[in-house]
Parts: sequence; C-alpha cells; structure tokens
Amino acid sequence: MNALYTCFCQISDLLGAEPSLREARQHLHKFPELSFQEKSTAQWVGDRLEGWGYRVTRNVGGHGLVATLQNGAGRGIALRADMDALPIHEETGRPYASAHAGTMHACGHDGHTAMLMGAAQQLAKTRQFQGTVHLVFQPAEEAGKNSGAQQMIADGLFERFPCDAIFGMHNHPGAAQGTFMFGKGAFMSASDNCRIKVIGRGGHAARPHQAVDPVMIAGSLIMALQTVVSRNIDPTQTAVVTIGSVHAGQASNVIPEFATLGLSIRSFSPEVRNRLQERITHLVRDQVSSYGGEVEIEYERGYPVVINSEAETDFARQVAEELVGPEQVVFPFGPVTGSEDFAYDLQHKPGSFLRLGNGLDSVMLHNAKYDFNDANLSVGAAYWTRLVERFLNEPALLADTA
Repeated sequence: MNALYTCFCQISDLLGAEPSLREARQHLHKFPELSFQEKSTAQWVGDRLEGWGYRVTRNVGGHGLVATLQNGAGRGIALRADMDALPIHEETGRPYASAHAGTMHACGHDGHTAMLMGAAQQLAKTRQFQGTVHLVFQPAEEAGKNSGAQQMIADGLFERFPCDAIFGMHNHPGAAQGTFMFGKGAFMSASDNCRIKVIGRGGHAARPHQAVDPVMIAGSLIMALQTVVSRNIDPTQTAVVTIGSVHAGQASNVIPEFATLGLSIRSFSPEVRNRLQERITHLVRDQVSSYGGEVEIEYERGYPVVINSEAETDFARQVAEELVGPEQVVFPFGPVTGSEDFAYDLQHKPGSFLRLGNGLDSVMLHNAKYDFNDANLSVGAAYWTRLVERFLNEPALLADTA
C-alpha cells in the first residue's frame, strides 16, 4: 500500500454532497435523450467535469465522452456509466418527470451517470490516488446493436485512454437499496432478436376457408415457441424466449395478408445460443408451412454475454464489503438475464460489472413508473471513489484477491 494514502473513501464522506447529487440526477431525469441523441446530456456532464479539473475528450464514438484525471505515475483504471434513455412515456408523477414526451430514464442511466459524477468530484477534491482514472460516459447502451460501447471502442477507447481494468455498475430493482451483487464469469446474458413475418392470404372474415389466416398461424407460433426452452435446452442451463410484439390486421371482419412477431432471446453460452437459433428457425418454418403459409425470418445476434474477470470481481467485491459490510454484499449473484453492451468492454480489458440494489419495492426496469433510488447516489459515488483509490494505490491487490 502506498504510505501516502491510508484512509480510503467512506459513504459519510459523500453525505454533504447528497443535495447536489440529487439535483444532478433529477436534472438528467427531467431531460432524457434517446440512444445516439445524447448531445445535450454529454455537453452538460462534460462541462461540469471540466469545471472539476478533468481533461474531457468529447465525441468519442458519437456523443461519448471520457474524463481523465492523472495524479502522478502509476496504473490506469476506467469506470463506465451509460447516459441514454428509453422511448417510454413516463408515468411516475414526479416533479422532475421527463419534459420530453415519449422519452424517459426507465433504466436508471440518469442515476448511473450521477453516481459517477459524484465520484468524479470527490476524486478531484481529494486526489487520494497515484495513477490515472478515466471516467467513461457512454451513449447508446439501449441501442441493441452498433451500440455506444462498440462505437467508443471502434473510436480507439482503449488505445487513446489506456487502462489496466474497467468496471461498470447497474442498479437492480427487487434487491435491498444499497446492497451490492457480484458474479464471476458469465454474469449477464447474450441478447438476440428475431422478427417473424407470417405471410398468408387475406380474405373475408366470414369465409376463412378461402383464405390462409396468418393471425391463427401466429397464435399457434406463440404457444409453440414456448417449447423451445422447455423441450430443447438442458434444464440446468438458463435461456429465455420472449415474444414481445405481435401485429396483425386492422379490422375484425378482415383476414389480413400477414402477421409479425418480435422475439427477444437470452442465453449464457455459445452452445445454447446456437441451439436456440436453430430450433426457433426450424420450428417456425415447419409450423407455418403446416398451415399453408409462408414465412420470412430475420434473426439478429445482439450483445454478447457479460463475462466478469475473476480477480477483478474479487477485488470489486472486497471494496464493497469494506464500504458497506459483508452483510450488504451478495456473492455469488446471478445469472442476470438482462443484457449489457459493457460485454464488449470486457472483451478488451479485464474487469467486472456489478449490481446495486434499487429497493425491494422498486418498480422494475423499462417500466413507465420506474425511478432510480436517490439514496444510492452517495453509496455509488463513495464506492467508485474507494475502488479507484484502492486499485491505484495497491498495485499488488489483484494478485492478493485471486
């Protein structure tokens, strides 16, 4: 341990900053921006970081920005927060509810950004580390493809801002507020999408024998697709097939020409991922054909599995246990069937992605009534600060935790 720094950040060190953290988070919540549209958000965040003494590099992979603070020679660490919102009309009724109709922070990215900003201000004030910290404020996590992580990496993220490890955090509704959750290896699922267009032959609702009804075929597919996991995937493995959208027709007395279904598919291993694609495409083609219809299938691979490094996860967990006590740390935790483009960062650098409880009664993510728990702002900011301090001041630490 570097003898210069023996007192690492505590949550109490951030309590005085809580009003400004809430103000920042609620400002971000009120003015959300969708993926690839985060220009004002990035400008607002970047201006504050520059005011705290950071060297801010803007427009990295789109609206991404990287804030760098160096304090002497040493290792480098990167912390990442996402900034984009979702196309959902907010129903929270909060005084700081979205001012942009049809757009809201329904996944807590406003909180993730505010927590990292809180850590940024604390690190700039105390400078209790030796080395370099890169704070990555990423756009377009919700994009599903060609995402912010991919674009920042393609724009030279790790070459321009070298680091020894990278860490990220996501809030977790349904877990007690302030509880940290960690998992090694495959922690969050791969995410694939499938669009199915069932093509029939339209006709009069009173003469179905003269038509090929794509709605009826789609209905049979809805039930049949539920057997893909239950009858094709090893029960000890985790997989999800969800039909999230169904669209067909406009009038009750018309059999339409086609019907479409949208699927979200989650998995944790290449073998299961391949098996799901194989069985879905074969089942759909055979089922539609058996009813006399035709089908078009667009199957698209999305984010890969989030694979946490063992040593970095042990280290991140140790920091949480020091900060909040072992009783508020869950390990091992998982698997989490949500997906994250942080997976791409972990393909390039060792690191870990962790979860922070948003409250037992918290509304679930991607819901119009969801809101980030502001009680986590000082907790998350203190955690990030302490993580940086310990990582940069104790070069042998990861070897000790392995």
